[in-house]
Amino acid sequence: MWRLAGLALVFIWFFAGGIGHFVATDTFASVVPPYVPYPREVVLLTGALEIAGALALLWPRTRRIAGWALIAFAICVTPVHIEMLLHAERYAYIGTPALWLRLVAQPVLIWIIWMVSKPRAPA
Repeated sequence: MWRLAGLALVFIWFFAGGIGHFVATDTFASVVPPYVPYPREVVLLTGALEIAGALALLWPRTRRIAGWALIAFAICVTPVHIEMLLHAERYAYIGTPALWLRLVAQPVLIWIIWMVSKPRAPA
């Protein structure tokens, strides 16, 4: 039951997030750190990757690799969360507590991805 709930959470998180990259491209591009070239294109690519990863979680045959890919993705976007926190004044509409929560929640999300995507122990 918990595994299914975690799987649903991870699927919704990445699928909705990926859709958000296409619906609010300019907003997502505005938080890409300045050292990353082509922010709009990066946002569109990462949105597609989030959707693909979320969909791949639905099939047991691709769930393990999707989990590892989404863990790598979550690690790779952590600098965005740090950058936003370092410049919290630019994101007053989000609020500093929410920025901290995003950063602190990242390891929890990674743990949930790992738990739902690892092979089940033999019964």
